[in-house]
Amino acid sequence: MNLKERIGEDMKAAMRAREADRLSAIRMLVAAIKQKEVDERITVDDAQVVSIVDRLIRQRRDSIEQFEKAGRIDLVDREKAEIEVLSAYLPQQASAAEVAAEIDAAIAAAGATGPQQMGKVMAVLKQRLAGRTDLAAVSAQVKARLAAGS
Repeated sequence: MNLKERIGEDMKAAMRAREADRLSAIRMLVAAIKQKEVDERITVDDAQVVSIVDRLIRQRRDSIEQFEKAGRIDLVDREKAEIEVLSAYLPQQASAAEVAAEIDAAIAAAGATGPQQMGKVMAVLKQRLAGRTDLAAVSAQVKARLAAGS
């Protein structure tokens, strides 16, 4: 069963169990998947579904930040619940040691010697770590490593 089918089955299960919040989050994910399929006239594979889930989680994190500034704790809680539901569709998260090893391997593979080659390193890392870690944090680590190396 691929990821898209699993999401469909989870949506049916949430309907049967009358879990309104979970169902809402899954329906939002299904809508985002269908939107991508319609816009690009494709059928998404598991990697594309993971990237959609990752994008939706980043959006929720941004929303949480804004809601906390505005003092809307009720909306913060709802966004956190959606993140929890969406996170179930991501692959197992990479550990800090795995991320560090991947950064070292990507720097070596790209032959990067300074910050000007950061784009090459991030292109390699994006393929290897997509959906398994926060790429913004990885980017900051790569930047620091390349700056220290030059």
